Amino acid sequence: MRLFFHGAARTVTGSKHLLELESGHRLLLDCGLFQGRRAESDAMNSRFGFDPASIDAVLLSHAHIDHAGLLPKLYADGFRGRIYATHATVSLSGLLLMDSAHIQEKDVRFVNKIRARHGEHPVEPLYTQADAEGVLELFVGVGYRQAFSPVPGVSVEYRDAGHILGSASMTLTVTERGKAARLGFTGDVGNPGRPILRDPQPMLDCDWLISESTYGGNVHEPADRAKERLLEVIRRTSARGGKVVIPAFAVGRTQEIVYALDQLFNEGKLPPIPVFVDSPLAVSATGVFLAHPECFDRELNRYMLTDENPFGFDRLTYIRDAEKSKELNASRVPMVIISASGMCEAGRILHHLRNTIENDRNTVMIVGYCADHTLGKKIVDRLPEVRIFGEPHRLRAEVVVMNSFSAHADEPGMIDFIGKMDPERLKSIFLVHGAPDRQEIMAGTLRSKGYRDVRIPEQGESAELR
Repeated sequence: MRLFFHGAARTVTGSKHLLELESGHRLLLDCGLFQGRRAESDAMNSRFGFDPASIDAVLLSHAHIDHAGLLPKLYADGFRGRIYATHATVSLSGLLLMDSAHIQEKDVRFVNKIRARHGEHPVEPLYTQADAEGVLELFVGVGYRQAFSPVPGVSVEYRDAGHILGSASMTLTVTERGKAARLGFTGDVGNPGRPILRDPQPMLDCDWLISESTYGGNVHEPADRAKERLLEVIRRTSARGGKVVIPAFAVGRTQEIVYALDQLFNEGKLPPIPVFVDSPLAVSATGVFLAHPECFDRELNRYMLTDENPFGFDRLTYIRDAEKSKELNASRVPMVIISASGMCEAGRILHHLRNTIENDRNTVMIVGYCADHTLGKKIVDRLPEVRIFGEPHRLRAEVVVMNSFSAHADEPGMIDFIGKMDPERLKSIFLVHGAPDRQEIMAGTLRSKGYRDVRIPEQGESAELR
């Protein structure tokens, strides 16, 4: 069998890995949207490098857009196989993919207004809501630790990856010529000790492993400091009359921040200012969280004995209506605004940043990984000027970066996760989903631990597994 790397190769987004079997069957591991410079993103997302109609099945690790966001285009270009995912991932994908299509259509309309003013030709959305509706009919829900067969000769098992609700690592047991071998894919591995979700579960032993490497060489701040640091930022910003704007993924990061704020409110520590979650998707996603308590960790289940809704408190308002969202930008009172997307590439967060980023009373708080060339990464790097909807804005707001909220394991966490597999059996490790400098550091650490063959594949590269 042969493994092809069509996404998240020497970069962090756009996860797509194609496994081609001797039988001719083809399995796609994830189908994510690439996020970065607009021209590069358009080029990466407009072509797959393979025929979508030739794919028999997709194995989806989780619902985040950089892992699932290109599925509607896969459908539009001819895919009609099955998409296997955990039950919670199926629920979240229904929200995320429809929202992604809606945002693309809406943002293209907005961008085209600006392009028209500059005499430029209009652009088209990558896919439509009709494409998203079509691909959602192809999903099949499976449980953790329940083996299933997407094609003859292949058995797959998902285990909880602890990254977001429903996230999974996967092991594929492939039988060819009477011999069985195992390929593993970590998906995105969670940061142990974080609230809400269980810690990542160990994978089965593998012969080959595709591993994420997002935080190679990095060590996160202690997770137990996250809540206090969040409180410090809110107090400092509200004292000077400013807004705290938090770009956050609607699934996972938003709920974690709201849960921390809920605890601070119950402890009587939260300043008396309003808090808004301005994302229709986050509102719906929070409902999905409450519908899947089987994914919660022991601490949250205990907390819910005294607070039945850990994602809601007085002074917290969830916003769906666009007009209510606009009112936040017109208001000059201190507040906290949590809005998607986490990398600041689309959605309502762009409007909030456009209206707050030039005022030094405000704070932009980055609580997750931002890929190179995204607006979020430019804010992390504190560039003096950034472009929003194609127009320049001076970055005068305070910028706070908190990796203690990260949903990814740091390098020690990943080394520990991989280290639970039999090193004598593991022939090769392929590092994906990471910036090249981070990957090189993590590869060096793995080699120092005795792993014989650690590779960092290029985009479009392939490897024969034998």
